[in-house]
Amino acid sequence: MFKKILIANRGEIACRITRTARKLGIATVAVYSDADRAALHVQMADEAYRIGPAEAARSYLDSGAIIEACRQSGAEAVHPGYGFLSENPDFVEAVTAAGLVFIGPSAQAIRAMGLKDAAKVLMEQAGVPVVPGYHGENQEAEFLSTQAEAVGYPVLIKARAGGGGKGMRRVERPEAFAAALASARREAEASFGDGRVLVEKYMAKPRHIEVQVFGDNHGGVVHLFERDCSAQRRHQKVIEEAPAPGMTAEMREAMGTAAVRAAQAISYSGAGTVEFIADVSGGLRADRFFFMEMNTRLQVEHPVTEAITGLDLVEWQLRVAAGEPLPKTQAELSIDGWAFEARLYAENAARDFLPSTGRLARFDVPDGIRVDSGVRAGDEITAFYDPMIAKVITHGKDRAEALGRLSGALSQCRIAGVTTNAGFLGRLCREPHFAAGDVDTGLIEREAATLLPNPLPSARVQALAAIAALGLLDPPGEDDPWQRLRGFRLWGASWQSVFIEQEGQVLEVRVAAGDGRRFDVAVGDVGLSLAIRSGAEGRVLVDFGDRSVEATVVRDGLQITLFAGGESHVFHAEEAAGLQGEDEAGGDVLAAPMPGLVRLVQVAAGATVARGDPLVTMEAMKMELVLTAPRDGTVETVAVAAGDQVSEGAVLLRLVEEEPE
Repeated sequence: MFKKILIANRGEIACRITRTARKLGIATVAVYSDADRAALHVQMADEAYRIGPAEAARSYLDSGAIIEACRQSGAEAVHPGYGFLSENPDFVEAVTAAGLVFIGPSAQAIRAMGLKDAAKVLMEQAGVPVVPGYHGENQEAEFLSTQAEAVGYPVLIKARAGGGGKGMRRVERPEAFAAALASARREAEASFGDGRVLVEKYMAKPRHIEVQVFGDNHGGVVHLFERDCSAQRRHQKVIEEAPAPGMTAEMREAMGTAAVRAAQAISYSGAGTVEFIADVSGGLRADRFFFMEMNTRLQVEHPVTEAITGLDLVEWQLRVAAGEPLPKTQAELSIDGWAFEARLYAENAARDFLPSTGRLARFDVPDGIRVDSGVRAGDEITAFYDPMIAKVITHGKDRAEALGRLSGALSQCRIAGVTTNAGFLGRLCREPHFAAGDVDTGLIEREAATLLPNPLPSARVQALAAIAALGLLDPPGEDDPWQRLRGFRLWGASWQSVFIEQEGQVLEVRVAAGDGRRFDVAVGDVGLSLAIRSGAEGRVLVDFGDRSVEATVVRDGLQITLFAGGESHVFHAEEAAGLQGEDEAGGDVLAAPMPGLVRLVQVAAGATVARGDPLVTMEAMKMELVLTAPRDGTVETVAVAAGDQVSEGAVLLRLVEEEPE
């Protein structure tokens, strides 16, 4: 076994690998960018080395800097985690050439599966069923459009390199193909350095079911059963589970056999995942699943497989890379219970899942369940890396028990400083179809009306936020009788106005404090009377007369995060003099909704645009976002160019009324 390994990654997966290495008595070496100098994965490791500035291309993707860190530290092997260089065959060869061991498959295996088109040809030869479509070399836009017509709409354009939903676009009709192709190519080029794509038939009711495989260097290959990853948005997984709902013994055997055959075809060693798409329009059938791709690395969702098998997959990786045979045979593997994993992202579901950046003023997750994370309270969530901040994993004797535990755990998360998708995940757990196991990749889009939050919370929540903004929510000092009368007036209630902003809307709330901790609040036309009892760490019990509400309130400067009923709401207290109460200039300004890179400017000054026309394409946290015209008009000025890095709120362009003819 190795004495020292270097972990060529960051965040929760670097911390995850460190924990297993420590259990096995293996010393660990961390690498970090300037943005991660004080990160948790750095502090957990036995030693750490700087490899470059914040940008991933100049740090975590710099293979030379990583290998130099191995040389300086004396590490014997490199664990790549997932993402970054984990599926880069050139990096594997560089590691091997330096006399080090790569904890993963060979460069040849990665190349065989790294390009989706070539992988599908290989799988066809190995007798593995593949999705109908075009997987060839001809990348002419007109030719690809013709192939899409032949396959039949709707189709899916997919980057042939990489994964994670990057460079993937669903196209419903021929006239939308060219724009979708250009967008997919840009995103694929930015994410993987390869803009080539393939075109596949889009299935009406598909399920994404994948099989965990493991191979060793002695010819052994096993599968560790399946995971269902159908709960997706923008082709990115949201909640994963194992086993798959409705899976029959016949279909499990067929999928497992196909996955093992795929791994054997490339002499695979280490952890890998064979991803299938199943057409469930006629139910889950053993003759209606198709190979999509193979991920030649550990998956983000590997904890659910660990939960149902009782195994440590990182330990298996280390043992296999050290030359040991697989710890168990296929006959020795079995499924115990059910498991779920929910991905907690720093993103705003109410704003089309835009990434959220900021300092974590609070990061409390429930005890008693597994939470894999690489952040703590006080850490900064930047625009440089993926916005996933934690994974919440639950296990139970059956699906209902595991799902109930996941829903309860999500409702107890208290994360402030950034907006998260915890509330959205909780709603998905309770969505009737998902709760019943009737899930497919289109579920979230179909049920968006119930899954996505309302733009503004209830008047009760707004009232609490306003009281917190005035500093009246905290309990008064017990030793100061005058503090106990904060807000009280001898000749009756005195009304104070407070302005709070949420999702770009500014609200004026009027508050009058009575004796004790009683308040009258006016939220627009709604009048409320309430009494507050405080608990520890910002927890309060609020009596509204007809009902009581428990809430947790976290204030960090002008930002107020309020947790109630399994939801979180982020407000900003504003200075009244600085508020206009309306969108600036009536929608004349297109501003950056997040910090990021301007990838494309699609209009010039003087252009006439209609509401909804694409104007600027931005990229942040590995996502591409197309910003459209807020109204009809003429572009007055363009303030940015492709390649510019902009902050949130930066003015990108201005519109004026269209000149009459």
